[in-house]
Amino acid sequence: MYDVLIIGAGITGLAIARRLSRYNLRICVLEKEPDVAMGATKANSAIVHGGYAEDSHTLKGQLCYKGRVQFARLDSELHFGFRQTGSLVLAAGPEDLPGLQALLENGRRNGLPDLEILSGDQIFAVEPNASPQARYALYCRGAGVCSPYEMAIALAESAVANGVRLFLNEEVTGITRQGDGFWVDTSAGRRRAAVVVNCGGLQSGHLAGMAGDAGFTIHPRSGQYILLAKGTGSLLGTVVFQMPTSMGKGILVTPTYHGNLLIGPDALDQEGADRSTDVRRLEAIYRQGLAAVPRLDITKFIRSFAGVRAVSSTGDFIVGAGAAPGFINVAGIQSPGLTSSPAIADRVAELVAEAGLRLLPNPRYNPCRRPIIPPGQPQSVNEAMRLAALPDGDERLVCRCEQVAQGVILDSLRRGIPVTTVDGVKRRTRASMGFCQGNFCRPRIKELLEREYGVPIDDRTDVQRAGVARVGRQEFLDYLKSRQA
Repeated sequence: MYDVLIIGAGITGLAIARRLSRYNLRICVLEKEPDVAMGATKANSAIVHGGYAEDSHTLKGQLCYKGRVQFARLDSELHFGFRQTGSLVLAAGPEDLPGLQALLENGRRNGLPDLEILSGDQIFAVEPNASPQARYALYCRGAGVCSPYEMAIALAESAVANGVRLFLNEEVTGITRQGDGFWVDTSAGRRRAAVVVNCGGLQSGHLAGMAGDAGFTIHPRSGQYILLAKGTGSLLGTVVFQMPTSMGKGILVTPTYHGNLLIGPDALDQEGADRSTDVRRLEAIYRQGLAAVPRLDITKFIRSFAGVRAVSSTGDFIVGAGAAPGFINVAGIQSPGLTSSPAIADRVAELVAEAGLRLLPNPRYNPCRRPIIPPGQPQSVNEAMRLAALPDGDERLVCRCEQVAQGVILDSLRRGIPVTTVDGVKRRTRASMGFCQGNFCRPRIKELLEREYGVPIDDRTDVQRAGVARVGRQEFLDYLKSRQA
């Protein structure tokens, strides 16, 4: 019997697992996919938000800043990639000043000490490549960017190293309250737990219903993105937002932690979890991005993708005890869920204690985890070609674009979590994330996986090969050209 069973291995479920691993508890995490971070965690804006946009009366508003201030410490322990960049909300004229002032005041109610409204040349001193049409901006010094799927992987590795059991490819099919705990039926059998934490993302409403809780529903909201090549991120030093709307924070333009440039997302409520991309939606995203950052070079387009957010019927995060004693819902975790995840984990630890579990320290708890991606400067083109041509060994470059060595990939496979997909290696090492999008390295990665595990690997798990239609570079550029004709 487990003390705590967590359903869902996204950023929130894994933050909770790692947080609870500080204590002498028997903990497991169930995930229906073959890897962690397979939902919204791997397809979002990767922004560590300031915490000014969420109403101070909501859980979002109460938890965002509390989560944000933990990122520097977490990155120092887990090495997933975080950089404080600051953020700007741009406004074109005096008519937007009341909106900026409202954001400022709301942020201060949420506890933020690092907000100010800039005007004129002050904006361009912070961000020289912001739109020259900007007259005012809300500046948040402490906002930043991170690598969200690397963060989730780091949390998972840390939790597993501290005693948490992780079960992949295990879907929950039923939940029954019995005696002083729960029976959780899964595709692999039955598991018993005293406390169940529902972090099921888009399925969290359905999972709550299994436990007799019909107090909320979840609906999907898709957001599409444009990703530009590595190196384009040098155009900006900050995250650039436009004025938020009722559907979200609007189109942003941001450098990524690894030096790409990201534009998006839009927001569209939908019936199902459609992760395809649409050329017309992408054009609208691009045009709005240009309005904020006119120097965008769309010829550097390498990939489009879509994320699907789990929006609750309450319009807010749901973090609290469910109808059945010992059942805890963590649902509706859309933006700013990534930023809030450490604070959500803190709150769930309190709820676990309130459910009757004693939180005694784990004497073997170790907060630190080695990075997978080693620091260092990229090799010259000639040296990279030489290393890529090596026949075998740790120094051989498997991925030329991102300069990922064989030894790095093998290290990523030997950290206590089975990595059985090419995409799983990509998220851990960045192999196949470069300009060629894996045309060179995917066969090499597949070969290493098969060598390591001794079984055939199906590389059709990549979204491009699994029935999800994504607009490619040439299609998008041709479409833009046709629109200009």
